[in-house]
Amino acid sequence: MTELIVLGIVLLIVIAIVGSGLVLVPQRRTMVIERLGRYHRTLEPGLNIIIPFVDQARAINILRFEGTDAFITSERKIDMREIVLDFPRQSVITKDNVGVAIDGVLYYQIMDGQSAVYGTENLVLAIQTLAQTTLRSEIGKMELDAIFESREEINDSLQSTMDEAGNKWGVKVNRVEIRDIDIPNEIREAMNKQMVAERSRRAMVREAEGYKEAEIQRAEGDKQAAILNAQGDRDAEIARAEGDRQAAILTAEGEAQAIQTVMAAIADKADPQQAINYLIAQRYIEMLPRLAKDGDRVFVPMEGTALMSSVGGMRDLFAPAAVSAMDAGTTR
Repeated sequence: MTELIVLGIVLLIVIAIVGSGLVLVPQRRTMVIERLGRYHRTLEPGLNIIIPFVDQARAINILRFEGTDAFITSERKIDMREIVLDFPRQSVITKDNVGVAIDGVLYYQIMDGQSAVYGTENLVLAIQTLAQTTLRSEIGKMELDAIFESREEINDSLQSTMDEAGNKWGVKVNRVEIRDIDIPNEIREAMNKQMVAERSRRAMVREAEGYKEAEIQRAEGDKQAAILNAQGDRDAEIARAEGDRQAAILTAEGEAQAIQTVMAAIADKADPQQAINYLIAQRYIEMLPRLAKDGDRVFVPMEGTALMSSVGGMRDLFAPAAVSAMDAGTTR
C-alpha cells in the first residue's frame, strides 16, 4: 500500500513536471524563452515543449492606461497584434512662440519578440516618450499657421523617426495621428478675425474681377457695335453714291435724248443756238418755284428775262408739234 502511494506521488510529480514543460501559445502571441538566464528561443503560436526549471519565459514590461491613470504590467506572452497607444496631451511651443496643447494617437505592432524584450526596459514607455519628444521637436520647427496646414507632413515625419528607433526594439509603427490641437482663446479669436478679413479680401477681389470682366465685355461690345455701325454707314454711303451716280447718268442720258429730239424737230427751220437757249430758259423757269420757297423775295436777273422772252419767240417760230417735242424732251 505504501509502495502504491509513493508510486502515485512520483507519477503526479512526473505529470506536473511534464505538464509544466508543455506551453500553449495563443494565435498572434509569442514567448521569449531563456535557458539558464540566456536567450534560447522564441516560441511560435501552438503547443511548445520546454525543459521545466531550466527554460523560463522572459516577461516584458508594458505601460498601460486606465482612463488617465498609467500602470506597468509584466506579461510573459507578448501580443503581436496592432496596438493603439493614446499618449497624453502635452504642451508644445511653436516656432512663433505660441503655446499649444497637442493630443495624439499612435498605432504600433511588435514584429520581433526578442528585440522587444531585450531592446528596452519598458517598450511602451519608450515608444510614448520618443513620440512625445519627436512631436515636440517637429512642432517647434513650425509656426502655428503651418501646423494646421501640415498635419500630414508632421505625421509622416513622426512615423519615419519612430520607425528608425523602433527597428532596434522590434517594433513597427504603422501610423501616427495628431488628434487634436488646442490653442489659447486669444489666439483663436485672432485667427477667427484673420479668417474673416481674408474672406472679405477674397470677396472684394472676386467682385473687382467680376467688374473688370464686365467692363471688358461691355467695351468689347461697344467696339463691335461701332465697327458694325461704321460698316453700315460706309455701305449706306456707297449705296447712296451709287444711286446718285445712276441718277446722274440717267439725267444726262435724258438731257442728251432731249437735245437730240429738239435738234431733229427744228431741222433747218431755226438756228441750233436758239434751241439751246430755249432749253436753258425752260430749265430756268422750272427752278423759279424752288427759289421762291427758300425766300420771301425773288430777284430775276436781266439775262434770265432775256431767256424767258426767247421762249415765246421760239413758240411762235416753230410749229406746235416741234414745241411739244422740245417740251417732252426737257421733262424726261
